[in-house]
Amino acid sequence: MERRKVKNMFIVVGVVGIVLLLFMYIVFPPSSGKMPQFRDESGAVLPDSVSEKCYIDVDGGKIGMMIMAENKNRPVLLLCGGGPGISEYLLEDMYPTGLAEKFVVCYLEYRGTGLSYASDCRTEDLTTERYIADVVAVTKYLSERFQQERIYIMGHSFGSYVAIKTVQDFPQYYHAYFAMSQMCNQKESEYLAWEYMKEQYEQAGNKKMVERFEALPIRESQEMYEQYMFSSMLRDTAMHELGVGTTRDMDSVITDIIFPSLRCKAFTWKERINIWRAKMISSKFPITYDAWNENVFEEVKTLEIPIYFFAGKYDYTCCYSLQEEFYNQIEAPKKEFYVFEHAAHSPIFECPEEAKEIFEQLFGE
Repeated sequence: MERRKVKNMFIVVGVVGIVLLLFMYIVFPPSSGKMPQFRDESGAVLPDSVSEKCYIDVDGGKIGMMIMAENKNRPVLLLCGGGPGISEYLLEDMYPTGLAEKFVVCYLEYRGTGLSYASDCRTEDLTTERYIADVVAVTKYLSERFQQERIYIMGHSFGSYVAIKTVQDFPQYYHAYFAMSQMCNQKESEYLAWEYMKEQYEQAGNKKMVERFEALPIRESQEMYEQYMFSSMLRDTAMHELGVGTTRDMDSVITDIIFPSLRCKAFTWKERINIWRAKMISSKFPITYDAWNENVFEEVKTLEIPIYFFAGKYDYTCCYSLQEEFYNQIEAPKKEFYVFEHAAHSPIFECPEEAKEIFEQLFGE
């Protein structure tokens, strides 16, 4: 009788194990990590297309990138994504922009993150100067590979800090800078967002959330500010509940970023895990501190190349009002400010058709 019970227990455990494995296989599928190719109506790969991961060695580190283009003869666009830590390609995978129809798009994976993650990388080495040098090295690689003297560069959120500092120091390598959700004075942005979100919950009669905000008065001390930013989940929870975070329709970082990242077939399982290994330590990067304390109103008065702003009207991750204020201040050979009325923090991903029209106005069909 005891043997039968043990045998039945092993059968149950085995069945449960198989079910769990099948669930994991379906929900979080394994992958070779190859990027999808551009194909014609018959299924053949477009002859001049590019869709690949590649790596270059820069000062003792391997820098990864993901390059996409329907036609490799298009202008090159280097995209410095947000985070640091989260791959910008994930947003492209979830919210296709069509940028690869207009450009050779390079999604840079910063040193110490994503494809560029290395377990022996020292966080103290991940400085602003290091990231700028990496961006310049990647720029030179792209210029040489695609035989273009200058390229375009776009910065999104954290990446806008990296990109604007790069074009300020090295304008000779770029045609123009696209500032998507530009970081301007992030501490002031966080204060404005905190006040806005608390007010929204007050108007909705949500006493529980109001009390949570009142328990973290971020203007009163650096300790409260850092707890709100890096320890508490209040900021991300509120931003996504109120539609002023990553996108207007994103409800949760867990269900709408973490889970999709674990399903993205352009990454192997190891690469998916490395995205989050890096994200967990990214707050310790010196460049993260620099970005969150930069005030471009004081540090970037002029640029030598054109700058085009892409701003979501509901962006409180990098407050829309500060982006508009910075646009009015900055001096450049040419500048434009494009407002996405129905977007939050990721306007070209949220409103790809609007973005496509803008690029067509700037560069033609």
